Amino acid sequence: MKVLLLEDVAKLGKKGEIKEVSDGYARNYLIPKNLAAEATGGYIKHIEESKKIEDKKKENLRKRSEEILEKLKGTKIEIKAKAGEKGKLFGAVTAQDISEKIEELLDEKFDRTWFDEKVNIKELGTHTLKVKLPQGVRGEIKVEIKPEN
Repeated sequence: MKVLLLEDVAKLGKKGEIKEVSDGYARNYLIPKNLAAEATGGYIKHIEESKKIEDKKKENLRKRSEEILEKLKGTKIEIKAKAGEKGKLFGAVTAQDISEKIEELLDEKFDRTWFDEKVNIKELGTHTLKVKLPQGVRGEIKVEIKPEN
């Protein structure tokens, strides 16, 4: 029996693949546990259309991520924080603080998890941060930390 996998199944295949399995395995295990569905012509066509829609969404998200990165490269990100005389901050500037500032500047959603490494800036000055936006779009942004007066 041909089945279309709805989930990744160990030692059988990945989601979306069509596999030939024994009738008993399909009827008694895969189909009741919603791991697979019988591969009929209409169902296969439906899944292919769903994949096309999903691919379009991913492509749009990738383009959107690239646009956000381009905007960030051209934007000066300045954050003011309380600091001592030697340039040490009282506390730290975190990914959340920078994300909020970016959202304010660009009117775009910017998730704090998009930073490649943990952000915990404790000194004044310009810092380069690596970001990884959705769909693998990577880049660097510069953040300038200035003293609050």
